[in-house]
Amino acid sequence: MYGFPKQLALIATAGITLGAGIGIGQRLIGHSSSGTIAAAPLLTATAEANPTAPASERSSDERNTIAVVKEVSPTVVTITSGEGLGSGVIIDGKQGIILTNNHVIAEAPGGQVDVTLKNAKTLRGQVLGTDRDVDIAVVKVNASGLPQAELADSDRLDVGQTAIAIGAPLGLEQTVTHGVVSTLNRKINPDQVEGYIQTDAAINPGNSGGPLIDSSGHVIGINSAVLRGNEAQSLGFAIPINVARDVAHQILSGGNAHRAFLAIQPRSITPELAEQFQLPVSTGVIVWGISRELQTSARIYAGDLITSVDGKRIGGSGDLLRIVRAKRPGEIISLGIRRPDGPVTIKVRLGGQ
Repeated sequence: MYGFPKQLALIATAGITLGAGIGIGQRLIGHSSSGTIAAAPLLTATAEANPTAPASERSSDERNTIAVVKEVSPTVVTITSGEGLGSGVIIDGKQGIILTNNHVIAEAPGGQVDVTLKNAKTLRGQVLGTDRDVDIAVVKVNASGLPQAELADSDRLDVGQTAIAIGAPLGLEQTVTHGVVSTLNRKINPDQVEGYIQTDAAINPGNSGGPLIDSSGHVIGINSAVLRGNEAQSLGFAIPINVARDVAHQILSGGNAHRAFLAIQPRSITPELAEQFQLPVSTGVIVWGISRELQTSARIYAGDLITSVDGKRIGGSGDLLRIVRAKRPGEIISLGIRRPDGPVTIKVRLGGQ
């Protein structure tokens, strides 16, 4: 249909490491036996001879990055759980609510963890709930008046935009790395319901649960996984913040997370794509891949063009995902679909977890 591939190639999962915060001991790295970092005379001399450029000579992008990091870093915490160590981000400073990964707190004895703030103060945190499939957990500390991060709309991200990760890789707290959004809706195993944000901002063990932020300082994702291997470089993955926020809301509302999903791989229709494949519409969603079960039961096919949901036109995959997330598992939605032989309306029962 319209020359679209029948299905997307599955991404090889060999070398994918979920649980990038587990098993990281609290030992210092690169220290001398005296416990202090030995200064290198050559580096010291070089620094004195070539001082850092004054702030007035920095580029606007550099100044913005510095300002954003200063603003967001107080909301980033280090979480210690048993023998593991990871990161987290405060999303409600009044109530002491923190987002992190499920795998960071999975071994927490009694659901209790230690949460260290940027000012080095350590608080006892209690795990309120988790979603193992999405790899999100919500932790609460008994404190108020904490700084909190602002959350973005991850359905409106663009490939190539700035991505900044803050966390505690290898236990090195408040580490900042900088890159871009490499791709969106990246699925690293065939059973994933929601795709990751892929980024080249360096993410290492201990970054798990920390925020991925944009150039405005808004959280766009929760860092969750890295791709490891002899040839793997700059391949990190973050859970889109809209997905994490929805899970957190359900946990805070009822203690459990239940998510509806439509088992397709959507791709937004753009004017360029419409022209390339001579599509009859310039907005909507291409069914780029689909589960065999949904194809059989609902008779939706790869190459179908979804233009509306429940009678409302959609502009792209972000609109579709927002509508589905607002539903409950088992609900029925109506999809308006364009095919070569004309428009059809198909009713689909949403899956759920």
